[in-house]
Amino acid sequence: MGREASKVQVTITDIQGTGECSQGFKKGDTWLIEENITPTNFCMFAFGVIYPTLKTMRHGGVMPWGESEVTALGCPDFHHTVIYEIRRLPPE
Repeated sequence: MGREASKVQVTITDIQGTGECSQGFKKGDTWLIEENITPTNFCMFAFGVIYPTLKTMRHGGVMPWGESEVTALGCPDFHHTVIYEIRRLPPE
C-alpha cells in the first residue's frame, strides 16, 4: 500500500512587474491542497506551471532549487509574475 500524500499550502509571496495579478490575486492569498482536486478559482495558467511541483511535494519529493519542505515558482505571465510558495505541511 502506498504512503498517504502530504497536504501542501500554496501562498502568493510576491507579484512582480506591475505588482498586480491579471486574475486579481493578491499577495498573501493561500490555497490548501489536500486531495487530488484543483483549487477553487485558481488561475489555469499558473496551475499548469506549479502542478508538477505540487505532485512532487505531496508525495515526498524535493525540488533541487528549494528546501526540503518549501519551494517557490512563478506564473508564466512575465508582465505580472506572481510568485507562489509551495509548502509541504507536517502530518497531523
